[in-house]
Amino acid sequence: MQIGSHSLRNGLIAAPMAGVSDRAFRKLCRRFGAGLAVSEMVGAAVNLSATGKSRRRLDHSGETGPISVQIAGAEPAMMAEAARRNVDLGAGIIDINMGCPAKKVCNRAAGSALLRDELLVGAILEAVVAAVEVPVTLKFRTGWDHSTRNAVRVAAIAESAGIRMLVLHGRTRACGFAGAAEFDSVAEVKSRAGVPVIANGDIDSPERAREVLCATGADGVMIGRAAQGRPWLFGEIEAYLATGVRPAPPPPALVRAVVLEHLGELHSLYGREAGVGIARKHIAWYARGRPGADAFRQAFNQLETCEAQHAAAAGFFGELPEAAHPPRDGEIVFA
Repeated sequence: MQIGSHSLRNGLIAAPMAGVSDRAFRKLCRRFGAGLAVSEMVGAAVNLSATGKSRRRLDHSGETGPISVQIAGAEPAMMAEAARRNVDLGAGIIDINMGCPAKKVCNRAAGSALLRDELLVGAILEAVVAAVEVPVTLKFRTGWDHSTRNAVRVAAIAESAGIRMLVLHGRTRACGFAGAAEFDSVAEVKSRAGVPVIANGDIDSPERAREVLCATGADGVMIGRAAQGRPWLFGEIEAYLATGVRPAPPPPALVRAVVLEHLGELHSLYGREAGVGIARKHIAWYARGRPGADAFRQAFNQLETCEAQHAAAAGFFGELPEAAHPPRDGEIVFA
């Protein structure tokens, strides 16, 4: 798939998730087959960019390009400046957040709250597109609530402003993440759009990905929560779409290697104290659905050192044979 000058490996995109889609997670998603992994949302305000949290979110060292950074805000000039700032720091794609349903974002008239003001939507998109030479993309929802769904109009505004890719989550802001995502809106937007359209929401398996692609005609899918603790999901979907055969799950030795690598990356990225806390949710996701997961999670959450976490994870996920290794970029390893 093409986004501006960037040729992506495929139309499988790892979603920007606050507190999840950090550099460690993005690198794993890309390695396992995601064509693009979008950064966590970065606030447009200059004062926010100086915080430790923002500095970590803007650290793309070791990532494979193109680097896509999502920005959020409600003022066109501020969003334009944020786009320029992130391009200077290495972003090859700027993504604009008009989909976040969180109250702390919407209360600032940002995220999905912007969908209530189509004039402001246009002003922000035009300002950001004019501010940078890299492609600008938009992630949005079907509307503020069921009675005010306006995805088709917003998509037209976006394309007119120069947006190069649309990612549509099949829920309104009022839905949050409740209920089933609907994809009729995605299909309608795709039928009218002249840029790539990506479907987002409730895509948790290779079969579901193909079903959504067939139903909507979308150019790709964006996956968020389903990839937590399953970065190999992108490789499974890529293989299934290419062959019609679902690959076997990754072997236990590979899972263990990936878990320990991810754990080490989190400790390195956040530091020993904060890294221990951040790692708990990620390791719980990897353990989910495995025998003894509940007891392991409870015990793991009591651990307070990197060394203790490493030892516990290594024990729970089994022994790793000498020859096993995490997959390299472009390599899909399934039994």
